Amino acid sequence: MKKILAMVIAALMVTSIIAVPVHADDPVTLTMWCIATESDANRPAYEQAIAAFEEAHPDIKIEWEAFENQSYKTKIKAAMSDPETLPDIFFTWAGAFLGDFVAAGNVYCLDDTYANFQEQLPEVMLQNASYDGGHYGVPLTMNIVTLFANMDLLAEAGWDHVPETYEDLTACCDALVEKGIIPFGCAGKETWCVTEYLEPIIEKTIGYEALNEVFAGRATWNNPGIAESVSTFQDMINKGYFDPSGMALGNDEVKANFIAGKYAFYQNGSWNCGEVNDAEGNFQVALFPVMNAENATYGQVIGGPSDTLAVAASSKNPEIAANAAFELGRDICHYGYLAGSGLPAWTPDYDTSEVKALVADVAEIVAAADGMTLFGDTAMSADPANTYLDYVSLVYGTEIDGQGFIEGLAEELQ
Repeated sequence: MKKILAMVIAALMVTSIIAVPVHADDPVTLTMWCIATESDANRPAYEQAIAAFEEAHPDIKIEWEAFENQSYKTKIKAAMSDPETLPDIFFTWAGAFLGDFVAAGNVYCLDDTYANFQEQLPEVMLQNASYDGGHYGVPLTMNIVTLFANMDLLAEAGWDHVPETYEDLTACCDALVEKGIIPFGCAGKETWCVTEYLEPIIEKTIGYEALNEVFAGRATWNNPGIAESVSTFQDMINKGYFDPSGMALGNDEVKANFIAGKYAFYQNGSWNCGEVNDAEGNFQVALFPVMNAENATYGQVIGGPSDTLAVAASSKNPEIAANAAFELGRDICHYGYLAGSGLPAWTPDYDTSEVKALVADVAEIVAAADGMTLFGDTAMSADPANTYLDYVSLVYGTEIDGQGFIEGLAEELQ
């Protein structure tokens, strides 16, 4: 963990790049799947990276498709049951999500290719995509769950800073509600967005090490601290801290509402820093406050190197695809970092003086972090993750309470 945090700081330093050519005897078309849809913050980075790659390699064409986050998870998992339908290169999340595909023998090992890029890409950044000593994924950017705050709206409620304790947060939210301002927006149509609220509360209650153990299946879900966290989250909902229409909204709508000034807070991935930074208004970034100081600290975060490109073992040109994945990954990281859609997993070799202010602020938060817990739905294998998300959805709809959440997950997963 300390190595990961150190590498985030090191990622702000400049080193030289060793160009690795990709050659094909005959023109080659590589297919690629990803989640960089038209509305996704990473879309421009993908477009720029692909254009740069094709210019550098006129004998290789990239045919790519982008899918919405939730539907993509279903699509890529289904394709794994028929590997011949997989594209040459595919986006994936690291951790157990990619690990399941590796265990099934569907992912090409990148060890030989990585040797050509290791001076640009610190090995610590590959650890979430490494299994049994082999490297199977190319990391892009790294991100954490970030609490975005509209300081103009907070000022209307008498606050000149983002609350750093839960007592202050509730006092701030009460003041916002009294002024007719909705404190939070959360996209109920996309359950991963709900986890961006619930997981930081759990982590700040039981601590990141305990949560890591639960996600890994080494500790039970039947933990009173997790039940308490669910109760806290639902108490915030019942007090009117969340937009009541959020259950029917998608993330793009919620983010647009926040940027437009409908909500005071928006908690989501740091990949949104660029869009929020460039919007009109006075915005700051922070972390969710500590719930139990005996178990957690303010500097514990949800996130880490997760967004990844992998190569299908069924690719007809695996070596070419592997080189392409690394070059694309490097450039997606480059353009994404400058655009504010994540912190760099690759060491920059370019001018970073124009990095957006909110991105720089998140980099400082990560550099000072005490510990990390990978996003729950990627830290767990596919089936447990789906069960977990189902229960999270029930929590947001207040269809089960904290006790029902921990008992249900303990019964179904352990």
